Amino acid sequence: MKLLDIAEVAQAAGVTPSTLRYYEEKGLIQPVARHGLRRQYGPQVLQQLSLVAMGKMAGFSLDEVAAMFGPTGRPDMPRNDLLRRAERMQAQARQLDALAQMLRHVAECPAPTHLDCDKFQQLLRLATATQKRRRRSGQSPSR
Repeated sequence: MKLLDIAEVAQAAGVTPSTLRYYEEKGLIQPVARHGLRRQYGPQVLQQLSLVAMGKMAGFSLDEVAAMFGPTGRPDMPRNDLLRRAERMQAQARQLDALAQMLRHVAECPAPTHLDCDKFQQLLRLATATQKRRRRSGQSPSR
């Protein structure tokens, strides 16, 4: 098994060596040896770092990602948690799409002012209703 030096791992993963040391502190990765003072990693570390990157992209904290790795460093992802996260992401994507459409309408609206536009008035009422619904359901409002 060819060991990878910390600099090689950092370059291959697109992170800094200090990020790798931090990930080690968090329990996300572990060196398998040292060459002098330099950490050496097994080739599986690149896959682990890809999983960390994917978890971060999905909105998981580093602590949540660390909890997904079993004692062997292999992922042990609770599928129900992943499904719930995916559903929240899809809901957020729908909300962002609706917001983008609203902004596009506002930008292209031929009315003299946005407040004179019937569709814009409907969008304002919808935004208020959505905010009230979130507050009643206990969701934290976006700030």
